[in-house]
Amino acid sequence: MIRIDIQKARSLLSAAKRDYEFTLTITPSPQSSATIIRNVYESFRMLGEANLALSGIKSADHSMQIQELIRLPVDTKRPLQALQEIKRIRHSINYDGYEPRVTQAEDALDIARACFLSCYELIIQEIQS
Repeated sequence: MIRIDIQKARSLLSAAKRDYEFTLTITPSPQSSATIIRNVYESFRMLGEANLALSGIKSADHSMQIQELIRLPVDTKRPLQALQEIKRIRHSINYDGYEPRVTQAEDALDIARACFLSCYELIIQEIQS
């Protein structure tokens, strides 16, 4: 049975946008790079989970949430496939103790600026239709 969860989608969208906007205020540095990458990744992951909730699908893992975003029919200034690299770096940070370079955090912020709002707006439109 498919159970569409609009309230969950709205909640996730709100949290994703709040975290995205906050993350844009963080200045990349050796100390902040891991946090920036984690936050950017998590903001996109929540968008993917929100879109799945609108389809009545319960995700099994983060890969499913990111793939959901990559499949969105949306124009972005950078390819959504770039989210895979953020996912890979975030995994290395969390599970291997990797210390990301400032340039990687700057790139994650650039990807967020280039893609987040387009994805967010498309999912908001889906809720409103």
